[in-house]
Amino acid sequence: MNDLRYPVGRFHHSGNVSHQQLAAWIDEISALPVALRRAVEPLNDDQLDTAYRPGGWTLRQVVHHIPDSHLNCYVRFKLALTEDEPTIKPYDEARWAELPDSRASIGVSLSLTEAVHARWTMMLRAMSDADWRRRFIHPDSGPTDLDRAVGLYAWHGRHHLAHITGTVTRHGW
Repeated sequence: MNDLRYPVGRFHHSGNVSHQQLAAWIDEISALPVALRRAVEPLNDDQLDTAYRPGGWTLRQVVHHIPDSHLNCYVRFKLALTEDEPTIKPYDEARWAELPDSRASIGVSLSLTEAVHARWTMMLRAMSDADWRRRFIHPDSGPTDLDRAVGLYAWHGRHHLAHITGTVTRHGW
């Protein structure tokens, strides 16, 4: 795709979510930390401080954003599994990306992504059919079923990984 903002397109899934689709999405979530580390390990600080598109985040900010976002989603899953349709707290991801820790070395965020995904994947693989029908309420977008949320976050990881790999390819690094 040529849209630098959405290099893998926008997330879309219609109809019921099959067990096979859930398994594929969980596998994507499980594999992301290794793919992310491989994509950024060869990059130097100047490359990490390059925006993936004009006006976009730097690759460093993208790396820090992934565990911020996925940790929030992991907590949302835990809330949905332990409460009846909890209303979750959204966060301002753009402002989070401007905080000082989003300019730090990426090592801690790579490790955090690995840890969050290990725990999250363990939980996802153990969920029952009834668990997958649970949901949380987002104050802005409304009810979110867990089976669709896992698809959205599999896409989210693929989306940001493509920001990184696309930038590397475009610059010939």
